[in-house]
Amino acid sequence: MNRPEGAPELAITFLYYRDLPTAMRFYEDVLGLSLAIDQGWCKIYRICAGAHVGLVDETRGMNKWAAVKPVQLCIRVPDVAGWYAYARSVGVANLSELFVNDALGIRAFVFKDPEGYQIEIQSATRPGA
Repeated sequence: MNRPEGAPELAITFLYYRDLPTAMRFYEDVLGLSLAIDQGWCKIYRICAGAHVGLVDETRGMNKWAAVKPVQLCIRVPDVAGWYAYARSVGVANLSELFVNDALGIRAFVFKDPEGYQIEIQSATRPGA
């Protein structure tokens, strides 16, 4: 059997929360993401064309909240220094220093969302990175 034709239409990474309203406020107010799909206990936010993050009430989702978060949400932006200054001004949790990774060709920083998921904001330092 052959794989169906056609490119994927949408990508969604789902994260699980004990306090969905607090997570929603963070993704809307701090990150500035807009709600694309409201499924009640699951809120799907648009990051950029084709990429979304879904915030799920862990009491209803297919997975449950866990203390250890082996997931990082990475968002590439054109002005990582501007985002870093903004992140400092709003006091996000566990804010790293702004760093350069020459091997990957990125300039980035990381912080935690309200329930401990790591978010990386980055810009490319060279074409094709």
